[in-house]
Amino acid sequence: MADLHYLSWPFFEPRHTTFAGALERWVATSPVLVAETHADDQAGVDIACRRRVRALGEAGWLTHVVGGTAWGGAADVIDTRAICLARETLARRDGLADFAFAMQGLGSGAITLDGTDAQKARYLPRVACGEAIAAFALSEPESGSDAAALQCAARRHGDHYVLDGEKTWISNGGIADFYVVFARTGDAPGARGISAFIVDADTPGLEIAERIDVIAPHPLARLRFTACRVPAAQRIGASGEGFKLAMRTLDVFRTSVAAAALGFARRALDEALIRVTTRRMFGGVLADLQLTQASLAQMAITIDSAALLTYRAAWQRDQGHAVTREAAMAKYVATEGAQQVIDAALQLWGGLGVVHDVPVERLYREIRALRIYEGASEVQQLIIARDLLRDVRLSTP
Repeated sequence: MADLHYLSWPFFEPRHTTFAGALERWVATSPVLVAETHADDQAGVDIACRRRVRALGEAGWLTHVVGGTAWGGAADVIDTRAICLARETLARRDGLADFAFAMQGLGSGAITLDGTDAQKARYLPRVACGEAIAAFALSEPESGSDAAALQCAARRHGDHYVLDGEKTWISNGGIADFYVVFARTGDAPGARGISAFIVDADTPGLEIAERIDVIAPHPLARLRFTACRVPAAQRIGASGEGFKLAMRTLDVFRTSVAAAALGFARRALDEALIRVTTRRMFGGVLADLQLTQASLAQMAITIDSAALLTYRAAWQRDQGHAVTREAAMAKYVATEGAQQVIDAALQLWGGLGVVHDVPVERLYREIRALRIYEGASEVQQLIIARDLLRDVRLSTP
């Protein structure tokens, strides 16, 4: 059983303690996760991801990524703290399980936030039970951090929209049952001219142009839209409001990226403690050395610092407050800190730490992407600075 002492912090309510404990027990006994196999080939990764989505859905955990009890959600409003606790717990055990959980929420988040009742009824219950896999398609070959620069176009043609263009770095690409796609409808320049659409995976004109292989394997693809006809009823929200919807969706889940980093970091510390207390060296064990103790102390400090920022942001959002700055701080500190913690753990493992699929080696590969996706670390710094400067300007006569 993992150390859950931080649940006594004032950010949490009794229901969160119950939730975290139940998920921890499930993670420790789920047949899908206990095996802890890590396929490297694309077909194996796809199968493993589908199995995790199905297992999480059957166990009821995916109800927490869907808002609205009428649509299969655990509550009418997504509980950010529960999402963060889930991602931390899953990431500590299995990075692909964390990925599967998070993408169900991110991929369907726009529907939860601004979908019609018909859209919610069609998609959300299937997401919540693990029957349908969701994907969020925003990034393009020439627009990643600068998402407002996207070029994928959606032209109105009667009661349909015709989509042309590409999306890339799309998680769940190739296995998703539907994609929430952001495309330029031309209502206005820049961010104001983007709309959101639900595109079913079998829609003619949508193809998987490329499967992308990355250092921590998970389903990832480049999508191509060629005269892809999507019913106007599949547009989410008002025309031209898609960029705002994308940012609102990311705001819900960005703090949870920090929580996933926490899970990876905690597992790294666990592995480091096992190693240093059992590795014989110089007539004792590695843990007897003061440099080892200093490294362990720094790892623990980094983890708790990140956890405080993460759950502050989650608590604040659950209180209905804006968390732009707080979420950016949490993501930056947690992901950058987790990279440092995992690197230190690998160093303590020595040569064994770089053996393929040893836990610390796997963590080393898994953490790297978190410093990039959903806003790279440099973008988080810009967000924090701009928020600070805006406050100064507003307070200056």
